[in-house]
Amino acid sequence: MLDAGEDAPKGAKRDSISTSQLADWLRNGIRASEFVPGQRLVEADITRATGASRTKVREALQRLEAEGLVQIEEFKGASVRRVTFEEVQQIYRARVALEGISAHDFAVNASDADMARLRELTDILDNAVGGEAHERFNRLNSEWHALIISGSRNPIIAELLGRLNVPIQRLLFESFYSAERLRDAHDGHKLVAEALLRRDGPAAEAAMRRHIEDAFATLSMIETEFRSRVPGIR
Repeated sequence: MLDAGEDAPKGAKRDSISTSQLADWLRNGIRASEFVPGQRLVEADITRATGASRTKVREALQRLEAEGLVQIEEFKGASVRRVTFEEVQQIYRARVALEGISAHDFAVNASDADMARLRELTDILDNAVGGEAHERFNRLNSEWHALIISGSRNPIIAELLGRLNVPIQRLLFESFYSAERLRDAHDGHKLVAEALLRRDGPAAEAAMRRHIEDAFATLSMIETEFRSRVPGIR
């Protein structure tokens, strides 16, 4: 159940928050594991925490249900949806195709500023691999992928990937908490970046596909650990 003391969207006054802002707040909470799989999302608690009307709360929860993040059951209400490992596998299969296309299109459409930022982020990630700041690597990794997706100039794919990544974004790095695994992941980044910086679309797409496939292969190897360590995976 939500704690009424939790931070509501900044600057929100009584019922001044829009349904979209409320959905974003809940979505971000799920992404950050502030709301965990199976946790009830009680309308009265959300209203008290955010100042939103019950109508807007219901609408926001219905949006998240459509995205697959929330489950709404008759007589039970809403809760954060549990994710099966099989669903994670399906998500990765979709990411292989969609992020592969994004990499191809980034190579063709990215601005010089995008390319410069890609080079910079890849170098920063290189330095982060040697440390113990896994959360920092997680954040930089997300930024690296987001840059390629936005620089591809394909908003439809960006929207689809945004929905796919939310349920598992933090789960992935629960399983990458070793220097060796981080190095392996970053080796994939570097291969993708090399192709992108050459503006070689086909090579970038192939490298990105391998990078996502390798990430899922790593998860598959540690599936037992993954299931036992992360609430909601079954």
